[in-house]
Parts: sequence; C-alpha cells; structure tokens
Amino acid sequence: MPSDIGWGGLAASLVLVAVAVALSLGRRLGLERSIVWASARALVQLLLVGVALDFVLDRTVAWSWAWVVVMVGFAADTVRRRAPEVPRVFPLALGAFAAAAVVTLAVLFGLGVFPLEPRTLIPLAGMMVGNAMTATVLVARRVVEELRDKRDEVEARLALGHASAEAARPYVRAALRTALIPQIETTKSVGLVFLPGAMTGLILAGVDPLDAVRVQAAVMYLVLGSVATTVTVVGLGVRRRSFSADHRLLVGADGG
Repeated sequence: MPSDIGWGGLAASLVLVAVAVALSLGRRLGLERSIVWASARALVQLLLVGVALDFVLDRTVAWSWAWVVVMVGFAADTVRRRAPEVPRVFPLALGAFAAAAVVTLAVLFGLGVFPLEPRTLIPLAGMMVGNAMTATVLVARRVVEELRDKRDEVEARLALGHASAEAARPYVRAALRTALIPQIETTKSVGLVFLPGAMTGLILAGVDPLDAVRVQAAVMYLVLGSVATTVTVVGLGVRRRSFSADHRLLVGADGG
C-alpha cells in the first residue's frame, strides 16, 4: 500500500531535515542544533508512544480512559508552565480540559459518530487536548494582560458601581475572541488552503477520499468544540480569580 513506509523510507525522509539545517546554515540563522534536536526528540517520543499504543490498543477500553486522564493532566501542567503569570491556573486548566473531554467525547461516542474503542478514543482525545492547549494558554495570558493593561479603566467601572464580572466583561470578551479566532479561521480554510492531518493520513492509507472527508469534518468539529469549551472555562475562571470577594481588582496591584 502507498502508506507502507519502512525504516529505509524513514531514514530517507531525514534528507528533508538536512535541507532545513542547510538553509539555517546558509542564512546564518543559528537554528541548526534546534532543528536536529527537535527532529530527534520527535522521533524518540513518537517511537515511545507507538510502543505504548501497541500495548494499550490490545487491552480493554479502561486502559484507554486511563491514557486520556494522563493526557489531560499533562496538558494542564503544560498550561501551568507556559502561563506562570496566571495564579493557580493548573486546577483551572485541569477542569477546562476535563469539561471539554466530557462535552466533545460524549457527543462523538454518545451519538454513535465513532465507535467507543481504544483505536478511536485515544486519537480523538489526543486531538481534542492537543489543539485546545495552545488556545487555553493564550486566553489565560490574554485575560491577565487585558486586566493589567486596562487596570485604570476596570477600576473606573468598579467605582461606578459595576460588579467585577460586568467591569471585566469587555476585556474578557476581547481575550476570548483572540483565543478563538485562529481556530475559527483554520476551520474556515480547511480543504481549500490546506489538507489537515487526519484526512491526509487516511488518504495516504488508501481510504476513499469521501470517507476521509467525513472523518476529518467530525474531527474539525471536535477540535472547534473543545477549543471553545476550554477557552471559555479558563477565561471566565481567570477573570474570577483576578478579583477579590469584595470586587477589588487583584491583577496589577503592587506590580502583580
């Protein structure tokens, strides 16, 4: 089949890494070591995941759910590390990814879009978490930045008698839009500007293109729903944590 790639084919594909290294050297970008390290790390990580998946996919679906729990925890920790300026963001991100998993996976498996089995659960959960992670980091940081940069405006609204939720509403809305728009634009351009990974992989594996399109459309809706869910949960959660119980803005106070 056209998707059969042996170790020789994999080794041959490293020529493309060499091209990237050569371009970095030629333009004096200083990225050669980063390119080599990223390529080597990706290969090792994928091989380890492949071995683990080979074990899990032959077990009951309970093992797959355990894998999903680990993915959600790792994603929440990644958000914590990438957004250190956001106070207590780990439990908030954990709850957001869990909520997205409940919403999106319940729809896909509860309505019978995909059969609930290890071979479908793990990849779909991975796409849900992986695509939502970047948007989650972005919205967490943007809410803090918006409230910090517009502190005078927020405090003026509080002084006029607005509750904290109302005073922060336009700035939180701006942060939510900033985090959601990239995924919306990606969804709009899929198929016209680029062929996404799931569809490309299925076509390379010899699946009928229309079957691949149906799978890809469901995956895109999964990603859009998960991004919207995590962005909303984290955005509103960070807003609540940015104010005290008596509606005082904590972000930006005393240089914080």
